[in-house]
Amino acid sequence: MKFSELGENDWAELAPYLDTALLPVTGLLGDETPPEAAALVGAAGDWLAPIESAFRGRTVTYPANHYIGPGDEQALNALCARVRSGGFRHIVVVSGRSGWDEGQLPEADLLAAPRAESDAPDAESLRRQIADMWKSAAAARG
Repeated sequence: MKFSELGENDWAELAPYLDTALLPVTGLLGDETPPEAAALVGAAGDWLAPIESAFRGRTVTYPANHYIGPGDEQALNALCARVRSGGFRHIVVVSGRSGWDEGQLPEADLLAAPRAESDAPDAESLRRQIADMWKSAAAARG
């Protein structure tokens, strides 16, 4: 679900089931031309769409953060912590831009992004990564 689809009463009722926040990050740095910016926004959407469609009943997609990019991991990590404090057990950062330092994002449970500029999203692989994240967390809880 998208954040805007949830009213206060809906959230109170559905919060126990919607345990995963999807945090789209386009990775704009500010020096992109309009076509470059559009491409980055579109790429983030390409990585987000398969996750949203596969896990609609368990995820909430937050508004996109446009001007956080590789090199801004500290700010992104702090944002993940704030989103988690809103009641989410899992935080998945989704970006169409490569170059992120995952080691600097301990508050994110998963980074769904290309490893190289030329990587395209693989819907099955993304679904598997999310499912594996949930299974690992469940196993850790006992």
